Amino acid sequence: MPRRLPEKTRNAQRKPRRFGSEKRFRPSRPFVQSFSVKENQELEVAIDDIGSRGDGIARVQGYMVFVPRSRIGERVKVRILSVNGKFASSERIS
Repeated sequence: MPRRLPEKTRNAQRKPRRFGSEKRFRPSRPFVQSFSVKENQELEVAIDDIGSRGDGIARVQGYMVFVPRSRIGERVKVRILSVNGKFASSERIS
């Protein structure tokens, strides 16, 4: 037997159902994301970790930079080659 609603909520206005998330469009978040590194920029970084392909990983303000032919603990000077959404690839200068 179905449950009966109390009188005060039986005829209450209900919100229409919304399917999906309201967080898809966030006007407060910038549409174009700015990165902390730019192409052809030269930086001196410290290698923190090693990636799955053997490249060194450095972090610049939380942004990952892949550096080929490097080891953990090294400080190297790099030039940024390409910038993607979550990481950047670079070449080693010295």
